[in-house]
Order: sequence, then C-alpha cells, then structure tokens
Amino acid sequence: MRIATYNVEWFSNLFDDQGELIEDESWSARHNVTKAMQITALGSVFQALDADAIMVIEAPDSSRGRDGTTALETFAERFALRASKVLIGYTNHTQQEIMLLYDPDVISAIHDPIGDPRDAHAPRFDGTYRIDLDIDAKADRVTFSKPPLEVAVQTKAGQLLRMIGVHAKSKAPHSARNSQDMMRIAIANRRKQLAQCIWLRHRVDQHLAARDPLIVLGDFNDGPGLDAYEKLFGRSSVEIVLGADLTTAEQLFDPHARSVLGQKLAAPFSSARFYLSTEKRFINALLDYIMVSPDLTAKSPKWRIWHPFDDPGCWRDPDLRTALLTASDHFPVTMDIAL
Repeated sequence: MRIATYNVEWFSNLFDDQGELIEDESWSARHNVTKAMQITALGSVFQALDADAIMVIEAPDSSRGRDGTTALETFAERFALRASKVLIGYTNHTQQEIMLLYDPDVISAIHDPIGDPRDAHAPRFDGTYRIDLDIDAKADRVTFSKPPLEVAVQTKAGQLLRMIGVHAKSKAPHSARNSQDMMRIAIANRRKQLAQCIWLRHRVDQHLAARDPLIVLGDFNDGPGLDAYEKLFGRSSVEIVLGADLTTAEQLFDPHARSVLGQKLAAPFSSARFYLSTEKRFINALLDYIMVSPDLTAKSPKWRIWHPFDDPGCWRDPDLRTALLTASDHFPVTMDIAL
C-alpha cells in the first residue's frame, strides 16, 4: 500500500464556487503559473504517485458556500485517479482544509475524532487546550486554526489503523511595528505551535498505549535544526511529536527526521522549495513527514520524497520533474508498506 502526504499550494484557487476546475489562462496563486498550468501539473503528479491514500494539505476550501469535498472529487474524476473518494474532518476558516483522498476499493475511512472538547489534558482537536506558555503560572488557551484530521482506516484485508493529518503553522508576525515587536510576536507564535504539538503528542501517547497502529502525516512547518528559535525552546515541534527524548517503544519514526537529529553537518533532506526574493535564490526545507508507530516501523516501510532535483527517478523524467516544480512549493512524500 502507498500512503502519501502532499501540500498543494492554494489548491482552493483552482476551483469555482460550484467546485468545478478553472482550467483557463488566469493566474494561479503560484508565481508566473496559470491555473491551467497548475491543474495539468497536479494531475500529472497525482497520477504518478498512484497512491492508495493521500493526505492533502491545503485542500480546497469548505466554507463560505464552497464544498471542498466536491471540488477534490471533481479533480480526481478529471484525472481518472483511483484514489477518488474524499474524507474531511473539521472545517476551518483559512481556506486551506485537511482532507484524505483515498481508493475506496482498497480502504474504508471515517472521521473518528478522539477525546472530549472539555478534557483539560487531551481535548478533542476542535476544543481548547490549556497550558502555561509563558511561565506566569496561568494556563493559556490554545486552539487549532486547522484542527488535525483523525481517521479510522480499515484495509480490505481487515487491517485497522489510525491516521492523523496535520498542518501545523506558526503565524508570521505581519502586525509587527519594528524588529523587537517582530521577535516578540514570532516567539509567542512559536510557543503556540509547540503547544499544539504537545497536545498532538498527548493523542499519540493515547494511541500507542492502546496499541493502535498509527500514522501521523502532513506539513509541520518545522523540523530539527530548522527554526531560529529552536535553541530557545530546546527542541522542534517535530521532535515533540516524534517523542525523540522517549524510549524506542514510545517513539514515532520518520527516516528523514531521524537522519538530521543530532547530525547538524549531515546533508539534509528537503520536501519544500521556496524563492527568497531578497536574496534572489531558492531555499529548501524539510517540512513534510510521515511518522509511524513502532509496530508499523517493524514492517520495514519505504519512504520517498518526490523532490525533482534530489530523487533520481523524478530527475530522469523531464515531464514529471517539470510538473512537480509547477504544481506546488511542496513535494509529495510517500511511504510504501505491506498492510
């Protein structure tokens, strides 16, 4: 079985209010890329992935009279994807949903949120988490702008497992008036993101205690050695969710994250590529992960980042290479596993 996570930059902009694709020459949200170009590129990438389940990050909007589920199913039909059924959890107000696109002939999937919204320790992800963020002996209230998607999955062979789709994000300090204000807001936002990942880690602990096969996947906008404030807080949000300081039996595993933990001189993997206009160059970052519980790690799954310049298979295919660069600022991550 192939499981993937893919952040599609402003996927929602490619659909009208009826969920139909806008395949014309108007500009997409990507620089110098039309909607028709991005749609064609995305179709090629999804077809090449041929995944049984794809956790789509920044999926089409499901608010303000728009139905993202209809839009994503329209996309799947347009490109004859066997992953043609869509599952959504809690909608949000950012126009960037989290959805699972899956093959109904291979798996069944339902939105199955865990926890009570009023639980102070590990509330449901549409609830409020209380934690002292600034060490003032007062509990701060933390919520998700993009609540994680909790999925109960059953394969046709009867294998049960859990998936949690994540889009963690620390807001940029847009309201800052000066450099000191920018630092203050950036640190406060980073604290909130770390708190969200501590909340997520509580859910991971619950599933591991119940011996649930677990996959946590998506875009964390963070990683070991990536953030300027990592030394201030001691660890990244990715390390928190992985349980990097816990015993092996309590840890989740992702080979790309593991490769850079404690190895600052190692050549890093990357799953996203951004243009820095001030420096007139591109920067790569490892932001997208597929983390699995120890029982799934024991099945020797194979991970792959579909980076057009780092992955030989993507590089050797000029059409796929171009499609990956046109489709999004992130690249898909896949995991092949026997289930």
